[in-house]
Amino acid sequence: MPRAVAINVGANTNAPGVRGPIYPDGRFEFVPIPEDAPTDRAVPTYAELTLDTELPEGTADTPVHLDPEFAEYPECETYTYGDPHGVKARPLLDLREGDYALFYATLTTRDEPEKEWISPDWGAYLVGQFRLARDPLSGEEYADLPAAERRRFRNNAHVKREEFDAAVLLAGDDEDSGLYETAVPLSSPEQGSEANRIVTDLSSDSGKGPWWRRPMAFGEDETAELLGRNDSPSLRS
Repeated sequence: MPRAVAINVGANTNAPGVRGPIYPDGRFEFVPIPEDAPTDRAVPTYAELTLDTELPEGTADTPVHLDPEFAEYPECETYTYGDPHGVKARPLLDLREGDYALFYATLTTRDEPEKEWISPDWGAYLVGQFRLARDPLSGEEYADLPAAERRRFRNNAHVKREEFDAAVLLAGDDEDSGLYETAVPLSSPEQGSEANRIVTDLSSDSGKGPWWRRPMAFGEDETAELLGRNDSPSLRS
């Protein structure tokens, strides 16, 4: 049975200064963070993503760090994710082929919610997943791959940097990876900073302090319950 690790991704109030929106019906827009390192290949800008999100003034021409890469998202090719930070890389490297990497983001509530589980003002929500197509790769393992196997990662944001810096690289399969059609709440309906049962009962996190910034591990039984919930979202086609 598969296990899972959930990690925080996407735009926030620090970078680029705004969160992506969650709409009244539970749909959302995923907004990547800005690219903050030199690249040796062209990367898209916020303007090229044609986002609905109102970005801070002067941000439109800023290059984006398009990671995770979802095949159905603008300027993406397949399902890859990389991270240079040990706090995220370590739990992800413990996963194996067939396990899940879950991605969550903080989202700002847009208009009056129709769904009772949407938090007021803002909240943390699962927004997508990878079913791993292979064991995670450390940076050293990626460097040793044959050129043909490295091609899968050619559009990943860390591979496009002048200095490759990923401590972990993930590849998702094409059948069970993607952005969700609707978000899955990790916050309580009362307050974005208050964790709900997915965090406190199913994950490794206590739900205390800034839990919405930390990786969360899910065991086999907990992953089965989470992914088998009646309100589990469908993947976008």
